[in-house]
Amino acid sequence: MFKRGDHAVVHRFAMACRAGSAAAIRSLLAPEVIAVSDGGGQVFTAPGPVRGIAQVAECVSAVLGVHPEMALTVEAVNGQPGVVLRAAGRVIAVVSLKVTGAKVAAVWIVLNPDKLRHWV
Repeated sequence: MFKRGDHAVVHRFAMACRAGSAAAIRSLLAPEVIAVSDGGGQVFTAPGPVRGIAQVAECVSAVLGVHPEMALTVEAVNGQPGVVLRAAGRVIAVVSLKVTGAKVAAVWIVLNPDKLRHWV
């Protein structure tokens, strides 16, 4: 269950991604953070879970690095605040976060186009 402070962490995470600031992303991650991405064999992703602050920050920066033609927004993802990345009006990534103690403990990134079809 997300608490009010957790929403603020998600918003700071989104701002760090928009700014392309790996240092800002790292500052929001818990020491035991893990990232899991799903490309469905159609989009390149890490071959397995990514662990640790530096590695997760690099993974997130690579996937969510926002270019001028992309829009990154905070939206409801599975009923909780998450991050959605769009390019040319099409959703290309949906991110769920687990926040623990004002830090991001887990990042789930869906890049699989088949799973993103219902996103508008």
